[in-house]
Amino acid sequence: MNKEIQNKAIHQRKNKISVLFLFLLLMMTIFLFSVLKTISSDRRIPSHNSTIHDRSFRGAIISEDGYTLSSSQKTYQAVIRGASIVPEKKALFVKLFSIYSGIPEEDLLKKFKNRKGKEIKGNIILSKTINSRSAMQLKSLAYKLRKLDVFQSIKTRSGIEVVYGLDIIENGESRRFPLRDVLSPILGYVGNKSDGRYTRTSGKKGLERSYEKHITSKKNGYFKGKRDVGGTVIHDKNSIKLQRVDGLDLHLNIPLALQRRVELMLDQMKLSIDADEIIAGVMESKTGKVLSMASSNRYDPSHIQQKDIAALVPKFTEYPYEAGSVLKPLTIALALDKKRITPDTWFKTGYKKFDITGGQSVSDDDYFESIPVTDIIVHSSNIGTSQISWKLSGKEFREGLLKFGLAQKTGIDLSRDLPGSLKPLRLLDHKMHRANSAFGYGMMVTFTQLMKAYSAFNNDGLAVTPRLVDYLQDAQGKHYTLSPTIGNSQAVSKKAANQVHDMLLEVVKRGTGVAAQYPGLEIGGKTGTAHIAKKGRYVREYHSSFYGFANDKEGHKYTIGVMVIRAKKRFKYFASQSAVPTFRRITDILVELDYLKPEGGVEVVSPEIKVEPKSPPKIIHKPEVKQTEKKKKVIAEPVRKPSPTVKELFKIEKTPTPKPQPEPKSVNTTPAKDKSPHELFEDLF
Repeated sequence: MNKEIQNKAIHQRKNKISVLFLFLLLMMTIFLFSVLKTISSDRRIPSHNSTIHDRSFRGAIISEDGYTLSSSQKTYQAVIRGASIVPEKKALFVKLFSIYSGIPEEDLLKKFKNRKGKEIKGNIILSKTINSRSAMQLKSLAYKLRKLDVFQSIKTRSGIEVVYGLDIIENGESRRFPLRDVLSPILGYVGNKSDGRYTRTSGKKGLERSYEKHITSKKNGYFKGKRDVGGTVIHDKNSIKLQRVDGLDLHLNIPLALQRRVELMLDQMKLSIDADEIIAGVMESKTGKVLSMASSNRYDPSHIQQKDIAALVPKFTEYPYEAGSVLKPLTIALALDKKRITPDTWFKTGYKKFDITGGQSVSDDDYFESIPVTDIIVHSSNIGTSQISWKLSGKEFREGLLKFGLAQKTGIDLSRDLPGSLKPLRLLDHKMHRANSAFGYGMMVTFTQLMKAYSAFNNDGLAVTPRLVDYLQDAQGKHYTLSPTIGNSQAVSKKAANQVHDMLLEVVKRGTGVAAQYPGLEIGGKTGTAHIAKKGRYVREYHSSFYGFANDKEGHKYTIGVMVIRAKKRFKYFASQSAVPTFRRITDILVELDYLKPEGGVEVVSPEIKVEPKSPPKIIHKPEVKQTEKKKKVIAEPVRKPSPTVKELFKIEKTPTPKPQPEPKSVNTTPAKDKSPHELFEDLF
């Protein structure tokens, strides 16, 4: 019996020990699992190492005289946790943030509520477009707000009390255009692209787009190493620094001083003649360097509005049009080059209507029984030009225009360079189509194509490719140049080009270009007033053009072009009344800035542009002209106007004199947590 009791007790003891062992084994398993989980999980323990990111920038665009036209800057976002602001001090927070950021208080208050009007307790992005300067000020404000006990601690899911403050976080880069509408639409504009965390800009039009590959940011930099308790990276032999690589800077051939003067003048001319738009260009005839390419219709790339949409497209290369009589010098140059005519070859032009076959006829504004080739240009004879075109075959005519750069891209360094169009050879073999194209109809050309073509008449027959950018530069100051995609073209022989050059001089001396005369300078060019076609019919709207050159005795030679779109004031649609006076005022600016130096040092300024939109139209007065039997001569008294500085052109005001500071107030020693929001605000300032 005792033995049974003893065995039973032993058995019970074994069971208890087994249960205890299993319990201990389970507890050990749980402990080991917990340790393993702790080891393998992210415990968010601060790393001993830290990395400072140095993100690269997009390159800047800089004028020839050193002014920054476009550059990039870092942007930051401001984030606050709604529940972390002490309710009684929310008004103080909003007021101070509004002062530092420039965001209206009412806009900030809206961000604290969701669509249903309830207060947001989580993260609130107050702004995503804070610049570097404001970011520094807001970081300072964040520190001050902590000192003023504006923020309260909140419990996390793990039960830890955490105080969230105002966080200013770098979130991307933005493009700034400090001079606003200057050089638009040539500069172009940018759009944003984001990887979800960081936003960068990319070119969408103009130079920003055409040089995207070269000016976009290349490689981010960083500084990596061990950190101290404050999170600052320690500079020692083990720290690693990778230098960032920014995009290349574009240095233009265009000086701001010249560009801005031309733009302001075009603005006045547009109002004076009530035109839709005026565009103009100045280019060195020998090198193709563009010194100015301006439009009266500009926009601020930083703040594009609905009304700016039409102006986004640069009409210099993206607006093919029927140019009219400015094509006549090209036709005559081809015939001279083929030795089918000479400047003194006479043609019968005494027709009221001249049949060009196919039931179509042309006429001239001035009646002459017969005139030589030079006077066909001077008096812009459609009849004479038609007959000259018939001296060429369709193939010779078409291939000759191609050599001038028509119906193909010019090679200018803009994002889009439309080729325009010529009639096919099968049509140009027909006399009617050849005559029609000879004086600028039935073909589509761009402003830049005609600038390139006319450079041949001021450069021994060589048509040069226009170039906006002089060179690219990296951070070390090394220069890079890119060859144009399309090079220069020998359009006609030197002899033929110089013969047309002399004819264009005669146009200004005694033809439709007399208003372009400037004493002491060599001025030549050709006018063109062409109907605009709508829905297959020509309407009473016009493109008015004047392309030519301005040279001095010191070897400065410039090709200049002006195109006026739809001048609506009476008689101002004639190129002689709109494009030519604009050309002359560009010459005034070139003389004012010493790009041209008239012989004898005489400077003659055109009359002031009169803008009277509500009054009956008035003709812009020309300098007094005295007639002689042989030629017209401009006589005017020398006038020297003070040349405004670049700052004056932008109406930059002087920095205001700082106001005297008030006497310092007595210090309020009340603890911050016991002060009212009004007292806290007073203390901060």
